[in-house]
Amino acid sequence: MPIPITTGDTKEIKMTELPLEELTIETQGGPRSFRVEVARTNEEQSTGLTGREKLAPDRGMLFDLGTERQINMWMRNTAISLDILFIGKDGKITSIVPSTTPYSVESISSKREVGAVLELVAGARLGITPGNKVSHSIFDTP
Repeated sequence: MPIPITTGDTKEIKMTELPLEELTIETQGGPRSFRVEVARTNEEQSTGLTGREKLAPDRGMLFDLGTERQINMWMRNTAISLDILFIGKDGKITSIVPSTTPYSVESISSKREVGAVLELVAGARLGITPGNKVSHSIFDTP
């Protein structure tokens, strides 16, 4: 059921949790599994994790950009500190921005073209580093 969220600019946002999908990150210490919501549409991506008060350490949100492009994110209306992982179309993590500041309007840039962005609760990295491979159906597989 959608939950109405009123932002500081009085715009109402309908926040709906998306179905959960399995995602695995291959790290040097072994595979790390998460259950993620996948934001595929512009509306889902604009809403993101807006209005969420908490996020379990094994949950996250995957933004499927559809094509590779440079992207800028922000934390406006997001109450949770997140680790933001930028991921190439091949599923390899290109960069990580750890422990973002809740409610910040500061731009967080991928700095290069990426095919997806994964948001996880801050501190849940579990040895995840750039170069690690993310397995999910949106990524090209060899």
